[in-house]
Amino acid sequence: MKRIGFIGLGIMGKPMSQNLLKAGYEVTVYNRSRPAADALVSAGAKTAASPKEVAMNSDVVITMVTDTPDVQQVILGPGGVIEGARKGLTVIDMSTISPNATRAISAELSKVGAILLDAPVSGGDKGAREATLTIMVGGPEGAYNDCLPVLQAMGKKVVRMGDSGAGQLTKLANQILVAGNMIGVCECLVFAKKAGLDQKKVIDSLSAGAASSWSLVNLGPKAVDGDFAPGFKVKLLQKDLKLVLASANELKVSLPGSSMGHQLYNALEAEGRGEEGTQSLIRVFEELAGIVA
Repeated sequence: MKRIGFIGLGIMGKPMSQNLLKAGYEVTVYNRSRPAADALVSAGAKTAASPKEVAMNSDVVITMVTDTPDVQQVILGPGGVIEGARKGLTVIDMSTISPNATRAISAELSKVGAILLDAPVSGGDKGAREATLTIMVGGPEGAYNDCLPVLQAMGKKVVRMGDSGAGQLTKLANQILVAGNMIGVCECLVFAKKAGLDQKKVIDSLSAGAASSWSLVNLGPKAVDGDFAPGFKVKLLQKDLKLVLASANELKVSLPGSSMGHQLYNALEAEGRGEEGTQSLIRVFEELAGIVA
C-alpha cells in the first residue's frame, strides 16, 4: 500500500488525512502549526519537519493549502517537495489555485521525474469529514488510475477531467455555481422574511422541489439561525472568484453573475467578515432589505 504524505491540515486537510489513516494508509503529515499535526500523530500519523522530508518518505504527496503562492512555496520553494522528489513520485494538489500555475508546477516537477495531478475538491468541511467530497482531477491518465484508490478514500465522486489544469478549471466552474446558488438562497430567505413567512418552513418546502440545492439544504438553515461558522470561508471564495474572473478574462467569457457575487462578498469583507462562512452573505441582503438582524 502506498505511503501518503499530506501537507496542510486546516478545515479540509485534517479530516481528509484522517480518512486516509482510516483507510489503512501510512500517512506522514506536515503543517506550519504544530497542534493540527499533533492531533494526527495521536491518530497514527507520522510527522515531518518540512515538505521535502514528506516527499522523501512518501510515494504520493498531497497538498491542501490556501492559495497559489502557498502551493508554489510548499512544492517548489526552499525545503519544498521538489527537493525530496524523485522519479515515480506523484504529487496531488487538492488546493484551488490558478490553472496556469498548476501547469507550470507540473512542468517543474516533470524535470525531476515526478508527476502532478491537480485534484481540487467540492463538498466543504462536511464532505471532508464524511469522505464524500467531489474530486475533479487533471493530469496523466496513468497517474490518475494509479492514485484512484487514494482519492476514493477521501471522496465519493472522483472524475478525471483531462490534462494538467483541467481539474482546476472544473473547480472554477464549480465556484461559479457556488456563488450563484448562495445569492439565490439569500435572496429567497430575505424575501420570505419580509413577506412574513417562516423561513425554516420555506427551506423545508423548497428543498423537495426543483428549486432545491446543496446550498439551500445545508447552508440555508445556518443563514437563518445566524450561524456563520465557516465550512468554507468568505475570503477563500473571494480568492476563487478572482481566479474565475481572471480565467474568464483570458477566455473572453462574460460572467456577470460571478462578477456581482464577487462585489457582494466584497461588502462582507469590508465589514470584517472574511473569516465567516459563505452563508453570511445573507447579512448583505438583510441590510439591503432594511432588516435589522
